[in-house]
Amino acid sequence: MTSKIETNVFEIRRKNHVEYLTFPSFDQTGIVRHLFSTRKGGVSQGQFASMNLSYTRGDEAENVTKNFERIAQTLGCQLSDFVLSDQTHKDRVRLVMREDAGKGITKTRDFFETDGMITNQPGIVLATFYADCVPLFFIDPVNKAIGLTHAGWRGTVKKIASKTITAMQKEFGSDPAEILVGIGPSICSNCYEVGEDVAREFQSVFHNEEELWQVLLKQNQGKYKLNLWEANRLILQSVGVPLEHITTTDLCTACNHEILFSHRASGGKRGNLGAFLGINPEE
Repeated sequence: MTSKIETNVFEIRRKNHVEYLTFPSFDQTGIVRHLFSTRKGGVSQGQFASMNLSYTRGDEAENVTKNFERIAQTLGCQLSDFVLSDQTHKDRVRLVMREDAGKGITKTRDFFETDGMITNQPGIVLATFYADCVPLFFIDPVNKAIGLTHAGWRGTVKKIASKTITAMQKEFGSDPAEILVGIGPSICSNCYEVGEDVAREFQSVFHNEEELWQVLLKQNQGKYKLNLWEANRLILQSVGVPLEHITTTDLCTACNHEILFSHRASGGKRGNLGAFLGINPEE
């Protein structure tokens, strides 16, 4: 994999042989550590090469754990600080507490069907996983709280983005106008063609015709191009997140499948990328 990432949105970093992406606006808050992984810097082989972060797609478990260890070293944390999601394309958002640290990797996970997580506990690192779906990063710099959410088309149409905001309002008193959101690398509209069944789901959510056609572009033979980036941006704005607080990706996983895992581009023969977000530990 010799291709190079080209982006105007992310900072590209390399540490401990790991190549990863960060949002500069998040670093400027000074309260979080975060990254979005690429395929580079791990030990996995073949279709999983090399930074695969999935235990469930056929890769050697030992290699996946080594990959997580490299991510932990890069973030300056331990495997026992991670809390791993259990993604099922639903809209459940879980409050993560100190006792959840390690679940899904060093401890048995006792929660399921969870695509979004929020916390205000320093030291914990939330982790969600991708290979075309949309990673959503949330930071409330005022109340020092965070969220990390997986939004495929099903999660997007169920408005998991706004449900994450609502959960942060309820648990931490967050004001949507103060929350910073990052929409991470995922499949772009040019690469994401869907049928009438999926289109109808989005038509039932976006009633404003101008907004709908920002999200869905009709093609021939009952096909549509679906823009998940725009759909999530519009949903976030609808609950009060200012446009200037939303950083939207310019990286498509399918267009850059040599560097980023893509389910569509690989025909399902792939590993997982990871999004990681944690509040800095208290000194």
